[in-house]
Amino acid sequence: MTEATDEIPPRAAPEVARVAVVVVNYRIADLVIDGVQSVVDRDHGGREVTVHVVDNASGGTDVGRLRAAHAARGWGTQVTIRAEAVNHGFGRGNDVVIRPLLAGSRPPDAVMLLNPDARLDNEAVDILARALEDDARAGVVGPAIVGPGGAPVPAAFRFPTAASEFSDTLNLGFVARRLAHRSQILAADHPGGPVDWVSGAAAMMRADALRDLNGFDPDFFLYYEEVDLMRRARAAGWRCLYVPEARVLHEEGVSTGVTDKAWAVPRRPAYFYESWALYHRKAAGRAGALGRAAARAAGAVGNRALGSLPRRRSIVPERFLRDFWRHAVRPLLRG
Repeated sequence: MTEATDEIPPRAAPEVARVAVVVVNYRIADLVIDGVQSVVDRDHGGREVTVHVVDNASGGTDVGRLRAAHAARGWGTQVTIRAEAVNHGFGRGNDVVIRPLLAGSRPPDAVMLLNPDARLDNEAVDILARALEDDARAGVVGPAIVGPGGAPVPAAFRFPTAASEFSDTLNLGFVARRLAHRSQILAADHPGGPVDWVSGAAAMMRADALRDLNGFDPDFFLYYEEVDLMRRARAAGWRCLYVPEARVLHEEGVSTGVTDKAWAVPRRPAYFYESWALYHRKAAGRAGALGRAAARAAGAVGNRALGSLPRRRSIVPERFLRDFWRHAVRPLLRG
């Protein structure tokens, strides 16, 4: 956990009376319907909560199924569905509706991002909104996240560094323990409070913070855009809080097909590595990003070697070194 940078005590913030929940769908309409219903079914502490579904050019029957559910379930004006002709990716897909909402005549006080494969497990909207109300410096708050079986998964993190790239990728016990204070991943049972960033699968952001940051960086297509947003929020003086009393269920990787649950970790798409390089270049400059790339590659080589031992499993994706070189390292070298 990153310590507060000063001793200014928290102060009460304006009431979060209106919350807009934004869901970006890509070819998993049935899970989106469940997620929207989990919002509609709750009271949210009496707050005015609207849901905005953006279909990211899914094609097929997704938009039709979403609209049919809207009519059949009587969602009315609380839920809107917007069909896009192109796939904007995650950050830009959210901004498609966030920007006009914030510029409207009755803008929300906060915006909650909810993954298309996630749903509320309790009154998470109310709990997160109260966390924003309790601390005027809080710009982003995130809930605890549980997997399909109910087990908690990490949802609070440190910003990545060369040390964390090496240690987290190597995944070797005594090294991980030695560098535990540098690991990006905070424990799933982390008690809450200020952290560097929270999972983009479910996060609530104060409207004023989003205005300060002008939303997501449009350079990102998918992956690392929420880390970059919270990095910029920290630089602008906003605090990020982990609030484990709020809970969200998450079917990890359903929309992207990228999970780490198989014995062999599947190959990552090119844009994963492109986004990795983009984030680190923005955060640490080209030289710093190259140093972190070297650390990650060294950790991957070590982890692959460990994975050849009996009863050991490598966490390195298939064809990692080739793809990492092609889509991350080589572009960084070329500047």
